[in-house]
Amino acid sequence: MEPNKIRLALAQINTTVGALDLNAELIIENIQKSRENAVDLIVFPELSITGYPPEDLLFKKQFVNKNIEKLHQIASHTRNIAAIVGFADKTDKLYNAAAILYNGEICGVYHKIFLPNYGVFDEKRYFSSGETLLSMEYRGIKIGLNICEDIWASHGLVESQVYEAGAEIIINISASPFNVGKVKERERILTAHAISNRVIFVYTNLVGGQDELVFDGQSFILDELGEIIELGKPFREDLIISDISVQQLRGTRSEDSGYQDRFQYFKGTYKHDSITLKAEETGEIKPPLPGRKERRLSHIGEIYQALVLGTRDYIQKNGFQKVVLGLSGGIDSALTAVIAADALGNDNVIGIAMPSQYTSDASKIDAQQLAENLGMKLYTIPIAPLFDAYKIALKPVFGSLAEDVTEENIQARIRGNILMAFSNKFGWLTLSTGNKSEISVGYCTLYGDMVGGYSVIKDVPKTVVYQLARYRNSFGNGGVIPDNIIEKTPSAELKPDQKDEDSLPAYAILDPILEAYIEKDMDISEIVGLGFPEDVIKDVIRMVDYNEHKRRQGAPGIKITPRAFGKDRRMPLTNRFRGY
Repeated sequence: MEPNKIRLALAQINTTVGALDLNAELIIENIQKSRENAVDLIVFPELSITGYPPEDLLFKKQFVNKNIEKLHQIASHTRNIAAIVGFADKTDKLYNAAAILYNGEICGVYHKIFLPNYGVFDEKRYFSSGETLLSMEYRGIKIGLNICEDIWASHGLVESQVYEAGAEIIINISASPFNVGKVKERERILTAHAISNRVIFVYTNLVGGQDELVFDGQSFILDELGEIIELGKPFREDLIISDISVQQLRGTRSEDSGYQDRFQYFKGTYKHDSITLKAEETGEIKPPLPGRKERRLSHIGEIYQALVLGTRDYIQKNGFQKVVLGLSGGIDSALTAVIAADALGNDNVIGIAMPSQYTSDASKIDAQQLAENLGMKLYTIPIAPLFDAYKIALKPVFGSLAEDVTEENIQARIRGNILMAFSNKFGWLTLSTGNKSEISVGYCTLYGDMVGGYSVIKDVPKTVVYQLARYRNSFGNGGVIPDNIIEKTPSAELKPDQKDEDSLPAYAILDPILEAYIEKDMDISEIVGLGFPEDVIKDVIRMVDYNEHKRRQGAPGIKITPRAFGKDRRMPLTNRFRGY
């Protein structure tokens, strides 16, 4: 390898929270693969030994101690290769940390300085903040190290690494969960850092599903001009190997008067530690690397792949093989079934059609056609006899009272019972099929259509459900979701001639109001300013606020928006405040 050049590997791995042995094996496997490719330094994601986020496992001494034991085991596999590995470090306090490993030793440890404590992040619950930056010199190149939030916080940390420690390459290890727009935001922030500080940025992100979070990978390397020179695969494991030269960077810095002028502004901002790794020069010529060309997914493609990955990992990491769901002939259950089939394989998805006297012939045909298109098993269990039995049993009390939402919910709960019977009998995980629009306003039944162990599209607005269905029909064995399912008017079919819009605004109106109120915390006057009628806005807000108790009891599901129900949005159940 020529002077001023280093061969880096970014190990974009899919870890499992708590699986310390498996995670360590995965790390060691990637170290060995990188050594075979003459890699000088391999970089792993944040908390890659523990998995992310480990949450209250961090309160268990045995868990923390074993993760440190695993770090030492990993270090023993670093002969003639350096590695940066994320782990939980325990000294007098607990830290979110990154270790520099080389030739069997732990040569340095960096403690994350900025701890996120918003949205889905609770790091201040567990970790203390570090106080000292860490850099290293390796193969004549100065490299700064930081962790995830350290680059999102605008407190001069990167600048201090560049102007005080002389970093030519900044390595950031991350576990940054996906939501719509996140990828562009990451690139914008890191590009600004790279250009303004004339530094090469190496960003290594986690990939995989963890409960409601999905990590999209898409690790990348930026040069000092902000250009992407390497890009990791989206939503898949990847080992990105690249030869990085700092020769051009040094020339750029020497000619950039703005870079020279900035030195005076970042003196004494942070404390610094530095280590030097002494490379063994063998004189071997490194083998050439194959060319790589990864492309970004489209906006809707990212969402679809996030849903597939999140579904696969939740089911498989929790020990399930097969799933069961109700197939109504509607678009929500159709999309859920297709995502599950793409995640697990057609043979591992079982549908249950449960028609009532209100189910249209078209819905029965659509459910059957979808199952045939997917090649999945479909059972049909009519619920009319069970519904009649309920009405007979309740008649002595209900008497001549008119049927209302009570009877509608009974049908939904009969279906929930049937689904859970299949789940119990065969050990299949039940998938619920509600979308974010319905769940937001409570257009769903507790212990009925909300029943299940996982809710695949719970954070997907109804309008996006249609976009995803059309997207999926555009590739592979296209047209898997019958056109009639996409085109027909949505209905719960719990009473004669029922339509969603009998109870709700049109989804094209409902979804923007929900986004404004839930994701952007806008009040009525602000939403009116978007062009929606005040009376409609008030009705929607009233429904959202009233149904918090339902959402609290729903199954976990995949986060794809910036503000998902759950950790992102934590509203009290007992709450007398009214914003309408």
